Amino acid sequence: MVFSSPTFLFLFLPVLLIVYLLSPGRLKNVVLLLASLFFYAWGEGYFVIVMLASIVANFIFGIVIESRRSSPFGKWLVAAAVATNLCLLISYKYANFVADNVSIVLVWAGLPEIVLAPVHLPIGISFFTFQAMSYIIDVYRGTNPAQRNPVDLALYISLFPQLVAGPIVRYHDIAKQIGNREITAEDFSTGSRRFIAGFAKKMIIANPLGEIADTIFALPASDISPEIAWLGIICYTLQIYFDFSGYSDMAIGLGRMFGFKFLENFNYPYIALSIQEFWRRWHISLSNWFRDYLYIPLGGNRVSNFRVYFNLVTVFVLCGLWHGASWNFLIWGLIHGAFLVIEKLGLGRLLDYAPRFVRHFYVLLVVILAWVFFRVETLPDAVTFLQAMFDLSGNEKMHSDIGVHYNDSVIFAVIIGCLLSTPVLRYLSDKLLVKLRRISGMKLILDASTIACYVSVFYLAITYLAAGTYNPFIYFRF
Repeated sequence: MVFSSPTFLFLFLPVLLIVYLLSPGRLKNVVLLLASLFFYAWGEGYFVIVMLASIVANFIFGIVIESRRSSPFGKWLVAAAVATNLCLLISYKYANFVADNVSIVLVWAGLPEIVLAPVHLPIGISFFTFQAMSYIIDVYRGTNPAQRNPVDLALYISLFPQLVAGPIVRYHDIAKQIGNREITAEDFSTGSRRFIAGFAKKMIIANPLGEIADTIFALPASDISPEIAWLGIICYTLQIYFDFSGYSDMAIGLGRMFGFKFLENFNYPYIALSIQEFWRRWHISLSNWFRDYLYIPLGGNRVSNFRVYFNLVTVFVLCGLWHGASWNFLIWGLIHGAFLVIEKLGLGRLLDYAPRFVRHFYVLLVVILAWVFFRVETLPDAVTFLQAMFDLSGNEKMHSDIGVHYNDSVIFAVIIGCLLSTPVLRYLSDKLLVKLRRISGMKLILDASTIACYVSVFYLAITYLAAGTYNPFIYFRF
């Protein structure tokens, strides 16, 4: 079940809200937990057992680790808990990748290859596993006490708004909210508006751009001219931002409607002036997770320069692999890690003296080129697409007409996408609202106009949902 499906919008969510709001305080978490498990089982069937096993294991680990935290066995216990979570993740996400690459070595050595049937990847396993490890590490560090109520811990790990595609909610950020929260009319209104904004991002911008990007990336190499290649990767660059940030907006909005206040996950990443700043703005919950639970424990910036560079590259290689079991994801992470090191070696200081448009161009070029590896499944295909972007293949090609690959909807989505990738419209609207609110009697008119605007946007997004069948969520496969 996805947030942008009729089943969720017009059945699951309304019924859950009614039952949840009518339930007494002590039963609200039970209702939300059962709904979250049902939400996950709707799409994954019996693989919900995998998540339940993770919940049980981490519940036991948390209590044991807290009781032995100061003993010599504390480090071993937390290491065992982290290893258990990683083994669960590796078993489902990386088993085929490891087997395929080991087989290459075995065949080269004249030994029999490993034959492993395709392993199903449970949706959201990367997200709920990282959340479980956040809980274990927070308990070991003494940031929060171990959770004695299995329902509350199960709710933290399985909470449906951010279960299958984030943001990654760290335990210490919502530990108090799990046990004690309330829903105000303002919270519900804010959450509803945030959900509608994310839904509109997904349906009106991400989906049309994603459809044209998929069409272009599926073309034979002989049909891809530089113009078509750049159109494809620009559409994908906007698609992945509005798809994922739209999902995060919906998750944050839903959380607010149920009394939770999740941290922000995106902050206009495409206006960044360096790769370091990009990662302060893109997928913030993942960046913070790797910073707090890997980069700083490795020594962070407190070690020698060489170790700092090593730590950065290590973190981003693992960040790439977290997204998927593929050499292309590893290369994507390596590109970002390498440019972070290059910026620390001196490029960052040079950029400080460069005009802003030069710095923007540099960041966007690196990010867009790296997205090629993120989008394309195999390394040869990624190289071929990069060659097409810069017309470096050297082969005579029968290029298709670029006009075939776009229409008014795509042009509209690209223009709106580019505008909404910056805070310009938000800044201007905020300025205008401040001035209008100073006028006597305008508050009621503005409030009514705001409601009408959100209703209109929601209706428009629903028309897109009704008219099309293309409605994937990119991050579901991670």
